[in-house]
Amino acid sequence: MSRIFISAAHKSSGKTTVSIGLCAAIKQRGNIVQSFKKGPDYIDPYWLAQATGRDCYNLDFYTMEREEILSLMQNRSQDADVCLIEGNKGLYDGLDLDGSNSNAALATLTQTPVILVLNARGMTRGIAPLILGYQAFDKNVSIKGVILNRLGGSRHESKLRNVIEHYTDVEVVGAIHNDSRFDIDERHLGLVPGHEDPFCEQKINLLAEAVNDQVNLDDVLEIAQQAPVLNIEQPAVELHPDNSPKDIKLGLVRCSAFGFYYPDDLQALQDAGAELIEIDPCHQTELPEIDALFIGGGFPETHMNELEANKQLRTSIKTAIDNGLPAYAECGGLMYLARSIQWNKETCQMVGCIDADIIMEKTPQGRGYVQLQETENSPWPQVGAQKHSQTDSNIINAHEFHYSRFKKVDKNVQFAFDVKRGTGIDGRSDGYVYKNLLANYAHQRDTWNNPWAQRFINFARNCKSGNNAQKQQANN
Repeated sequence: MSRIFISAAHKSSGKTTVSIGLCAAIKQRGNIVQSFKKGPDYIDPYWLAQATGRDCYNLDFYTMEREEILSLMQNRSQDADVCLIEGNKGLYDGLDLDGSNSNAALATLTQTPVILVLNARGMTRGIAPLILGYQAFDKNVSIKGVILNRLGGSRHESKLRNVIEHYTDVEVVGAIHNDSRFDIDERHLGLVPGHEDPFCEQKINLLAEAVNDQVNLDDVLEIAQQAPVLNIEQPAVELHPDNSPKDIKLGLVRCSAFGFYYPDDLQALQDAGAELIEIDPCHQTELPEIDALFIGGGFPETHMNELEANKQLRTSIKTAIDNGLPAYAECGGLMYLARSIQWNKETCQMVGCIDADIIMEKTPQGRGYVQLQETENSPWPQVGAQKHSQTDSNIINAHEFHYSRFKKVDKNVQFAFDVKRGTGIDGRSDGYVYKNLLANYAHQRDTWNNPWAQRFINFARNCKSGNNAQKQQANN
């Protein structure tokens, strides 16, 4: 498994755009490229997936076991020529003081050589101690090259190359000059998702062109080939064996407003027996015949006028949930199911299943990793779930990132989760429960310790069986 780890000294060094360009350029050489992203993220993986033509998968210590990370890598890269892992934040940044959650720890676990993307704007001789310090800090991390980014010109590049060659043994495999055309627009949650950017393909091609011109791809691929063979104790097997019939029609609300879905979660839902039926809430007026509904995260606030205008579908969804349709919503999906969204002094009506109004703030209301403990109100709890870690069976590790909040939380609301870490809906609770609806700000990942997809589909299956039994009894 030829592979490289693209990291940086700190956030906003340009490693995402460099990673996108590398993926596209390596693919253009006729290679099959499999990308991975460190940590929880929906947006960067979308761009990486567009650059490679393959789904990008997240590797995350907080929600996954170490063996699970290795297993996922092996499974998803079996037919790939090159794997690229993009880090998050800086190489040594992470949750813990000992760095066990850091990019460096992931590079060490996966035995992947690191290429550092360094924002060299305004730097000359000072770049040498930076590189030397990163090399010395953890001898287990194999820093094999650097890509200088956002350079001021050829003279600046020449100075930096001379300094690095004189003081260090790290190879400069690329030097990318500053160019505003490489910038990807950002909004409050990070980069604008590729599916919302009309120039997505054009920008990816531009980044690939820049990498081809200003990065030595032969050197990058040679570094990737230095990665040792991973010794994984258990053989690579499908994480979710597809042995269930597709007996649950699962409505998947997906459009430019709702695009935050992990590809392995969707695969897990299908493997659990779901037939995914996509629903566009901005343009589709009729709710198809479904047994359950899943609304992921996204940016409903930027599309709230279109969502409000489609009153027919909003009414149809509310009626279905009021009548007991099993439904699950995360973050943006929760906002859509509320009564209204208020943003930039404008208020738009939403579905109304959740008896609350949503306000968009200018600063994050919940951000980062969360830990949830299930309550007796959880509609599809982890009863008897086998855990691969030593944590309690009703503890769920997840993540959240939202600028919105409830204007007011009704004291009579039932919650599925107590928040042990994070914010959730009110700082204490998350998982709004209404009939067969579960809606939370937290984003779950289907993992060994939290196979939520199977539980949700089993719950939908039980509801469907109960409804069929009631209909049969009524007919009799």
